[in-house]
Amino acid sequence: MKRVLSSAVVGCVLVLMVVNGTSCGDAKNSPPRATPRDRQARLVKEHAVNPTAQPRIAFVTNGIAEFWVIAQRGAEQAGVDTGATVTVHMPAEGLADQKRMLEDLLAQGIDGIAVSPIDPTNQVEVLDQVARRTLLITHDSDAPASARLTYIGLDNYDAGRMAGKLVKEALPDGGEIAIFVGRLEQDNARRRRQGAVDEIFGRARDESRVEDPNTPMTVGKYTILNTLTDQFDRAKAKANVEDMMSANPNLACVVGLFTYNPVLALEALRGAGKIGKIKVVGFDEAPETLAGIRDGSVVGTVVQDPYNYGYRSMKLLDALCRGKADALPASGFVDIPAVTITPANVEAFEADLKKTLAGGAEKSAK
Repeated sequence: MKRVLSSAVVGCVLVLMVVNGTSCGDAKNSPPRATPRDRQARLVKEHAVNPTAQPRIAFVTNGIAEFWVIAQRGAEQAGVDTGATVTVHMPAEGLADQKRMLEDLLAQGIDGIAVSPIDPTNQVEVLDQVARRTLLITHDSDAPASARLTYIGLDNYDAGRMAGKLVKEALPDGGEIAIFVGRLEQDNARRRRQGAVDEIFGRARDESRVEDPNTPMTVGKYTILNTLTDQFDRAKAKANVEDMMSANPNLACVVGLFTYNPVLALEALRGAGKIGKIKVVGFDEAPETLAGIRDGSVVGTVVQDPYNYGYRSMKLLDALCRGKADALPASGFVDIPAVTITPANVEAFEADLKKTLAGGAEKSAK
C-alpha cells in the first residue's frame, strides 16, 4: 500500500508541476518567488549603516583623465550635500590597479562603492565579491552580468550613434574613417564603437552585433579602416593617429571615443600639417576639443555629464547606505543622456560647464 500511495503522490506532483507549476498542496500557500527588486531591497537592508552613522562611500574611476576630474567635483559635492564621507580613486595602471583599490576599500570596511569597470566580462567574479560585502553600483561603464545594484550613465550604443551622425555630416560624400579608443574591454567603449559603426553604415539598431574591430569594412560610400586602442597610453594614442595617416593617404576622418583621443589626434594632425584636411569627431568635453570646435578643427563632440556621474552616484549610495531601497530605479538604469556639441552650441555649453564647476550644484545635461 505504501508503494501505491507513494506512486500516487509522485504522479500528483509531476502532473501538477507540469500543468500548474505547483505542488499537490494549495498553490496559495506557496511562497512567492523573490523578484530582482526583492533581492535588491534585501541587500540594501543587509548593508545599511546605523541611522546615526555617517556613510563612507567611494567613487572609483577606470583611469586618470580630465573627464574624471569633473566627475570628482560632482562626487565631492554630493558628500557635502549628504553628509557622507566621499573618497575618489583613479587607477593609473589599469585592471590590476583597480582591483587593488577595490580590495583595499573592502578591507577598510567601506559602506558603498560606485565603480566604472575596466573589463566587465573578466571582472564579474571580483565585482560579485565586492557586492557580497558592500553596496555596489556601476557608473560610466556597466557590468550587467555582475551583482551590481544599478548602473548610472548613458546608453553608450546610442551615444556612439550620435558620434556616427557627426561623421556623416562631416563626410556627406563618404570616405575613409579610422576610430581611436583607449580599450575595447570596457562595456562603454565596445557599445560606443558599435553604435558609431552602425550609424555610419546606416544599419538598424542591433546592440548585440559583434564584429572584429581590426577588419576593414566598407558599406556604400563609407570605409572604416580600423579601430586602434592605446590602453590609456597617451604616447601610443598619438602614434596610432600618426601611423594611420602615414599608411592611409586618403584618410578623411578620425573619431576619438575617449576624452584624450581627439586631443591627441589634433596634435598628430597639427604635426603633419593636416588640420582641416582630415575631419575630427570627438567624445567628451576636453578643453582642447571644445577649442577645436570653436576654431573649426573639430566637427563636433558627444559629451556626457561626468559631474552628475559623480554627484548622482554618491547621492544614490548615501541613500542606499541609509536603507532607502526605494531610491533604486525600477529599470536598473539611471539615465544621464549625452548631448552633441557643435559650433552652434559650444559657447553655451562651456559657459554652463564653467558655472557648474564653480557653483558645485547638481545639474542635468541640456
